[in-house]
Amino acid sequence: MTAGRPASLVPSPARGHGTDALREPPPQPSSASGRGSRGHSIARIEAIIRGRTLRCSRFLALGFFMLGVLALACAGAVLAANFPALTGRIVDQANVIPAATRDAIEPKLADLEAKSGIQLVVATVASLDGEEIEPYANELFRTWKLGEKTKNNGVLLLVAPNQRKVRIEVGYGLEGTLTDALSKVIIVNAIAPRFKAGDFGDGVSRGVDDIITVLTTDASEWQQRPSLRLDNQQSLDFADWVLIALLIGLVTLLIVSPGFRWFFLNVALNILVDSILSRGGGSSSGGSSGGGFSGGGGSSGGGGASGSW
Repeated sequence: MTAGRPASLVPSPARGHGTDALREPPPQPSSASGRGSRGHSIARIEAIIRGRTLRCSRFLALGFFMLGVLALACAGAVLAANFPALTGRIVDQANVIPAATRDAIEPKLADLEAKSGIQLVVATVASLDGEEIEPYANELFRTWKLGEKTKNNGVLLLVAPNQRKVRIEVGYGLEGTLTDALSKVIIVNAIAPRFKAGDFGDGVSRGVDDIITVLTTDASEWQQRPSLRLDNQQSLDFADWVLIALLIGLVTLLIVSPGFRWFFLNVALNILVDSILSRGGGSSSGGSSGGGFSGGGGSSGGGGASGSW
């Protein structure tokens, strides 16, 4: 029996066969190892996606930064505009208002301010310094500080004859009375047609009369005047539609882009703080000592309407 034989006498396995037969089979990859490999691949893909997203975010942030720089540059150009001095209730830098018209409307402007505190100023400028009339009028209004500081009840009728543009800029406190729609009606019906005919004196006179009518009479009275009825308002022009599209785009960016929302809020906050500081640090002077006339410290938020001829 083999149990009684010495170990040296036990036959060895045949070379080339027994040794291979005794080797353990190579380990097979387990299901857990496969899952780990797939998880590693998914992690790599996620890392690549995060990297590309980060690069896109940086690119968008750079784009928004450049847009912000451009906007600030434009704002700086507006602030640097060469505004005329506030020498009276009528500032005719472009020299297009006849003396007879000036003599006729100046007492009306003074009487309006004496009775209601509303400051209505008529201004013509030789140039808008390369700007659109809307920002130019708003900054001119703020520079002159038209209206009472506590009521913001100023109105500016601005005419740029060389650019063939006109605007009615309305202070915060009068936006509910002299609305954007009514301002547009006055421009379209009373002012622009006379400017187009070359009669600046009559256009200014009719515009002043209609503005004063809206500010001092009940709506049931001025609605009876054909030149002031809202049903005469023309449809929106191309510029109005462009403005609406830009506003929609701005709101969309504020909703979907955290980076743009952060940038916009920071810029808006800086502008607001600068505006408050400039208003708080300034006196009630309108920027001119000539003629003894000055603004009362009022401001405007861009209410009103513009037109051309």
